Amino acid sequence: MEDSPLRYDRWIEDALRGVLRRALRHTADHGLPGDHHFYITFRTDDPNAKVPGPLKAQHPEEMTIVIQHQYWELEVREEAFSVTLSFGGRRQNLVIPFEAVTGFADPSVNFGLQLKVSLQDIELEGDELDGEMDLAFEAPINGDDADAGDDDGAAADDDGAAKTGEVIALDAFRKK
Repeated sequence: MEDSPLRYDRWIEDALRGVLRRALRHTADHGLPGDHHFYITFRTDDPNAKVPGPLKAQHPEEMTIVIQHQYWELEVREEAFSVTLSFGGRRQNLVIPFEAVTGFADPSVNFGLQLKVSLQDIELEGDELDGEMDLAFEAPINGDDADAGDDDGAAADDDGAAKTGEVIALDAFRKK
C-alpha cells in the first residue's frame, strides 16, 4: 500500500487523530462539560515531545496524562497540543505532538481510540513514512451510556443479552 497514491492507512490515522484534536479544541474553548475527562497516552521518546526532565526520566518511553479538574493553558495547534498539569504539587508544561499519541479515552461516555505505529523496519522516502501500521478504533455500542463505570461498559441488546464494547482492527484489510 505504501506505493499507492491512495494511502488509506495514513488517512484513517489522520482522521482518528482529528477526533482527538477536535475534542481538545472544544475543551480549550469551552472547558470540559459534565463528567467528561480524557486519558491521553503518548510516546515521551518522540523527538518533538517536550516533557520536563524528571517526568521523562520516570516515563522514558510512554506516559498517560489525565485532563480533568486541574489543567491549565491548554493550547491546540494543528500538529501538537500543550497543556500544563500538576505533578507532585508542581505545575509542568507538556507539548505533545498528535503523531506521538497512542491512546485517547473519555471514560464518561465509554469512548476510546487506540493508535499504534510499528517502528520496526520503517524507511523514510522523502516525506512518506513506510512501515507496518496497526490501527484500532474502540467506540461505545450504546452511545447514550452516560457512565461506563457503573456497568463495566455493558449494554443490553434487543433480546436483553449483554453487549460489550467492540474493537475493530483495520490491519486485516491491509495488503501484505
